[in-house]
Amino acid sequence: MATGRTAYIGIGSNLGKRRYNIRRAVEGIRSLEHVADVVVSSVMESEPWGYESANKYLNVVVKAAFDTDIEPLWLLDRLQEIERGICKASHRDADGNYIDRRIDIDIIAIDNLVVDHPRLQLPHPRMFERDFVLKPLAEIAPE
Repeated sequence: MATGRTAYIGIGSNLGKRRYNIRRAVEGIRSLEHVADVVVSSVMESEPWGYESANKYLNVVVKAAFDTDIEPLWLLDRLQEIERGICKASHRDADGNYIDRRIDIDIIAIDNLVVDHPRLQLPHPRMFERDFVLKPLAEIAPE
């Protein structure tokens, strides 16, 4: 049993081989240093959030237990490396608007930590607006 921190991570994909993209992201998380256990929710399909597109998303939430007290920015850096390994394209257009993407990985929460950093806010500030986060999260972490 892990004695460190537990992170809740949202993963979504609406381009390309969506299930494959998500599997690659999950495997990337499983291979991170200090990961002791990983639980993955069922896959949920959803409409794009925050912009219009005909391409629906597949989404999961991952519960990753670490054997140490990982630092939130360390985890953010590792997850962004996983994203870039799957697709180097930006998640936003030139005006800063959301666009379709092969992979999107967001930290939803790390235990009860509150983080207010220019690169990361925890818990995720829009998680309660997104059923594609809340439903899978409730499945793997009903508490």
